[in-house]
Amino acid sequence: MADVLRFRDDPVPDEPAVSLDAFLDQTNAASVRIEAGDDVRRLAPVLDRTKLVEVDFPKFRDGRGFSSARVLREMGYTGEIKATGDVLVDLLFFMRRCGFDSFAPDVPFDMDDVNATLSRYPYVYQPAADAAVPIWQLRHPDLVNG
Repeated sequence: MADVLRFRDDPVPDEPAVSLDAFLDQTNAASVRIEAGDDVRRLAPVLDRTKLVEVDFPKFRDGRGFSSARVLREMGYTGEIKATGDVLVDLLFFMRRCGFDSFAPDVPFDMDDVNATLSRYPYVYQPAADAAVPIWQLRHPDLVNG
């Protein structure tokens, strides 16, 4: 079992994350914690100094964090996005597609379950924040540019 699952090779940010409002009020903070309901678009002007964005999942039924990760990646954020809280192993594949690259669940994952979850779907059907190529594009590369 692992407490934190990380899919990055760069150094782990070592400072604690602060709330979004505190992060925006400071110029020396590099790690921010996004709570359910926070608008990550507020980070756009300071993405260059942001090393880690922790997105909290208070309950697994609350999917707003998926959108937060996707919006961050669409804004060009390349730093670490960590899912924290009530994160279920069943959702890892989809969370990775949205842009999450590390996980600190309330209940540690079993690595056999992680491997099974991440290898369950060999193909994807639409583009996302990851680099996976949709199956239609693999089948019909001539249609990619119209």
